[in-house]
Amino acid sequence: MPSKIYADAKSALEGLTFDGMTVMAGGFGLCGIPENLIAALRDTGVTGITAISNNAGVDGFGLGMLLNTRQIKKMISSYVGE
Repeated sequence: MPSKIYADAKSALEGLTFDGMTVMAGGFGLCGIPENLIAALRDTGVTGITAISNNAGVDGFGLGMLLNTRQIKKMISSYVGE
């Protein structure tokens, strides 16, 4: 059975990302969000993401990073924030 432990978020995403994918991210506000996963997703360059989360992040942090790079096409959230 292969190991499910990865050295970093980048290696955990290998082979899983594609344009038009849907991503659900946990956390509340900016607390408990998957910061490393969001940064690694940004670095893949994948586009057309539908993101589902409590919030849309802020400029330069959280899902806001993916909004800034225009990788998110559709954002589904209950709290848009500042």
